[in-house]
Amino acid sequence: MSSDAAATSTDATAPAKSHYVILDGLRGVAALMVVLFHLFEAHAGGDPERQIINHGYLAVDFFFLLSGFVVAYAYDDRWGGMSVWQFYKRRLVRLQPMIIVGALIGAALLGLQHWSLFPKLATVTAWQVLLMVLLSFVMIPMTPAAEPRGWGEIYPLNGPQWSLFYEYIANILYAVGLRKLSNRWLGALVAVSALALIGLLVLGPRGDVIGGWALDRSGVQIGLTRVMFPFFAGVLLMRLGKRIKVPNAFAVCSLLLIAGLSLPRFGVGELRWVNGLYEAACIILLFPLIVAIGAGEKNADGPSVRIARFFGDLSYPLYITHYPLIYIYTGWVVDRKVGPAQGALVGAGVFVLAVAIAWACLKLYDQPVRRWLARKVLAKA
Repeated sequence: MSSDAAATSTDATAPAKSHYVILDGLRGVAALMVVLFHLFEAHAGGDPERQIINHGYLAVDFFFLLSGFVVAYAYDDRWGGMSVWQFYKRRLVRLQPMIIVGALIGAALLGLQHWSLFPKLATVTAWQVLLMVLLSFVMIPMTPAAEPRGWGEIYPLNGPQWSLFYEYIANILYAVGLRKLSNRWLGALVAVSALALIGLLVLGPRGDVIGGWALDRSGVQIGLTRVMFPFFAGVLLMRLGKRIKVPNAFAVCSLLLIAGLSLPRFGVGELRWVNGLYEAACIILLFPLIVAIGAGEKNADGPSVRIARFFGDLSYPLYITHYPLIYIYTGWVVDRKVGPAQGALVGAGVFVLAVAIAWACLKLYDQPVRRWLARKVLAKA
């Protein structure tokens, strides 16, 4: 399963600052890769060697890096006239409306998910669904014992919501004090977080960062480890002003990102540490490099970037609404033993439907609601 934290565009509720257009586009590229990853995942049977777009889950870590960069860009210079609570309200206005609609879509489609993969769903009552909806609305996670799907998800109506849980944790840590760190101390925090990430990847039992969506010791450790390095590395990268100017930056960054997410797994069994080293290199080296190149040009234009800007706007709604469709698609593929040709045809339809739902949510709900909240809530801040 993959994140979140796709809502990393310059905060629409903050006073206007120019966008990093290429970073917006890269957010869109990553969101599209997440959807493709989840569609292919249905055919892998849990075998990492069979998975196409094998490292698609690393898009979550890329989103966390973008989020830290953009939060620092939008807010680092505003704390003289903004309280911590005002910051929280702005982040809630940015993120929470789509979390609510994602939970509602998940609840509405729950009746179409009665596949053998989810045997416990057959016994779920309407009151349990209502409870899951309300818990999702207020970001209260469920324990594995209470979770009805059997996957251990803290938000079983809409699995990817887990990454927003850790996104909020990172935002809280930033606001309550870590924003005050000097670059030297922030660099020390980032270095320690990088060591923790390498330890998880190289010495851990899996050799990958998959996880974070379960409320158990391992899930919480993975979730915190995944968010701490990239988010605060993004903050540090913005503060240091490291930018790399290259021709055709959007194309270069997109190719690097797609390649990083798509390469096959590099080691299983006793060689899982090799894959861990690869993922550590992606998160610690490749992703900051991509962001530094993407931030090197604010005024990028052209047809490809205009398309990317569209998908950048669409990325958060797409990320937070697509997974209820994936539950249905995955159950259908597994139970019907669907072959590649039929799976590709239906999968393409699911992809188009996911984009259409996200676009409708963006235009008819997310943007109008956030504008209304900005007037009613933030205007009083």
